[in-house]
Amino acid sequence: MIAHHIQDEQNPAYDLLFILFRYSIQMSKLINDKRINQIIMFLKSLDIKSRRFNEKIDSKDQIIIQNFNEALTHTSGNKNVNYEKLEFFGDAVLRLAASKFIENKYADMSVGNRSKLRSQIVSDEWLTKLGKKIELEKVIIKGPKAIGDENSKDTIIAEATEALIGALYNCFNSVEEVNLWLDHFWEKDSEIFLKAPHKFNAKSALQEWCQGNGIDLPNYNINEISKINGDPKRFFCEIYINGSLKSSSYGKSHKKAEKNAAIKLIEEFINEGKF
Repeated sequence: MIAHHIQDEQNPAYDLLFILFRYSIQMSKLINDKRINQIIMFLKSLDIKSRRFNEKIDSKDQIIIQNFNEALTHTSGNKNVNYEKLEFFGDAVLRLAASKFIENKYADMSVGNRSKLRSQIVSDEWLTKLGKKIELEKVIIKGPKAIGDENSKDTIIAEATEALIGALYNCFNSVEEVNLWLDHFWEKDSEIFLKAPHKFNAKSALQEWCQGNGIDLPNYNINEISKINGDPKRFFCEIYINGSLKSSSYGKSHKKAEKNAAIKLIEEFINEGKF
């Protein structure tokens, strides 16, 4: 290791290494014209009704473009410039924007119900659905290993969507553009959730029902039936309550099989007037 041993001592080799290090960091942040145009076209496709935001995009503001480039870059694509920090930041922004939406839309809703609704409209599942709807995967930079990893595909989409939200906030240090973009999605999804909340958080709903009726909590028994990734019948779940089999269903993951079995049982209870 080359280092200065005495304060203010000049060491050309050390200085050269430092310059090269800074140069490599700067080069990793450069964006070519093709990438800039790709980012601009993608941002315009979001159709965010904000004059100041669209003016920034039309002017090809370098700081703004760099901000979104980071949000749309996976760690496998660039170790120095990627969406990790913006994803972390976007998580807080998303919850703030969702809280603001609920306050404006459902002012009389109880705090408990607000919490349940918000948990759905900021969930990883919801983020993945939104990311697919806006075709986010087409603009995410990924390394070869991540490109070929089907198991991480949905996770990366959810993370990048959250980073995109963080980058959008960073444009003006304001949640305004985030709500202008997301509120109309939340309008539709909130109505669907409130009509049948048990379909979105079936395990919790079933657990609460059991507790409210003084019944033992449900026991979930999972078996892997298939080894094929993405197979909708890969896992088979059985639900036992007080030792009796009450429901069963398939799913492409542990969670999906459990959720499907819980939904099936709750709907049986609803039909019987028990739920």
